[in-house]
Amino acid sequence: MNFHTRKWVKPEDLNPNGSLFGGTLLRWIDEEAVIYAIVQLGNPHVVTKFISEINFVSSAKQGDIIELGITASEFGRTSITMRCEVRNKITRKTILSIDKLVFVNLDAEGTPTPHGKTEITYAYMSVDKFTKDGSS
Repeated sequence: MNFHTRKWVKPEDLNPNGSLFGGTLLRWIDEEAVIYAIVQLGNPHVVTKFISEINFVSSAKQGDIIELGITASEFGRTSITMRCEVRNKITRKTILSIDKLVFVNLDAEGTPTPHGKTEITYAYMSVDKFTKDGSS
């Protein structure tokens, strides 16, 4: 699993117990996962379909640096399924794991559409690949 995104836990990210608010962490994960899906599928029209059980293993405190790891585990006809792990950057202690995040590839009208992908790609796309009307 590759850990590309790092976050610094700040006071505004904390819950009343002084640890990282779960909702904030889930927002970060959803954003990281959709970016991963967009890059893998080559389409900016991708939506979250399903997130399986979320296993909070430990907590993060103010000042901790955490890192988010996402990897594709399966390609469906119109979907991509990923796994996620969040860990403390310094201690490497797992904070959270999610076995299944499913994202669906859409056409410009919002209808699920086949993506034709079968394996992970690490191609870098230029920003101008996507036009305002959603075509590529």
